[in-house]
Amino acid sequence: MKLIVGLGNPAQDYEFTPHNLGFLVIDRIADDHNLEVRNRQCGALTARTTIRDEQVVLAKPETFMNLSGNAVRELIEKNDLSPESDLIVVQDELDFPFGTLRVHRNRSSAGHNGIESIIDSLGTKDFVRIRIGVAPDHAVRDGKEYLLSPLSKTWLKALEPILTDAAAAAEMIVKEGPAAAMQRFNRRPEEEDT
Repeated sequence: MKLIVGLGNPAQDYEFTPHNLGFLVIDRIADDHNLEVRNRQCGALTARTTIRDEQVVLAKPETFMNLSGNAVRELIEKNDLSPESDLIVVQDELDFPFGTLRVHRNRSSAGHNGIESIIDSLGTKDFVRIRIGVAPDHAVRDGKEYLLSPLSKTWLKALEPILTDAAAAAEMIVKEGPAAAMQRFNRRPEEEDT
């Protein structure tokens, strides 16, 4: 079994903000499998599906970003999973240009409060992360304010292929492992397949 967790904040005000891309990716995966992520367990909204014979739990913590680790730890324990082999976390990344997608494992939080909470709660940083760049094309004075502000219509439209790629990356990790997903998706948004 695998656990795919999207990070975000549960209040409706935050639904289409840069900090909620993890939630949006979970919703995209759920849509692809004709599911709704609505079962409440372990402080998260969850749904179950199967990806290439592998049972998968999709989760959106309801604990708010800074306490995401509480829900993730409970889900790991409840399902008797190992973070190193079974956990995939989808997050926004302010340090990457908008639309950049990177699959990593065993990295520090790089200042991301949700990831820091998960590392603290699990006692390890060795899990797979899908990092989605959200940095704007202009300087921002307050990163926190930007992350929690609604995306413009232009950015929302630009998000569509990014969400599709991030969902595909999560499924590829389940089907073929992190290395295959890194090879396929760790490129700049403007790079094309050769």
